[in-house]
Amino acid sequence: MPRIAFKMKLNPGMKEEYRKRHQQIWPELRQLLLSRGISNYSIFLDEETNILFAVQNVRGGENSQDLSAEPIVQKWWAYMADIMETNVDQSPVSVGLEEVFRLEE
Repeated sequence: MPRIAFKMKLNPGMKEEYRKRHQQIWPELRQLLLSRGISNYSIFLDEETNILFAVQNVRGGENSQDLSAEPIVQKWWAYMADIMETNVDQSPVSVGLEEVFRLEE
């Protein structure tokens, strides 16, 4: 299954709030992601830079950043906008990353 990676940026001092909000991810958002073929989604934080590194498996060509037309995604973005860098539409500023190495079984 293909996977993609991207980075975002957390506002300083928001690590615990970001963690809390994701531990309580809304069931309807979780279901949407899974129904669109997005799985094994992890987000890591580099505390020195506040850069969030996300990786997810994708099936069907869409990733989590492609779901902007979905009302639940827009609601989530608005919910998260106060703790991370966002675009005018409240989507997280995200930059796709190129895979340069992969070790598989």
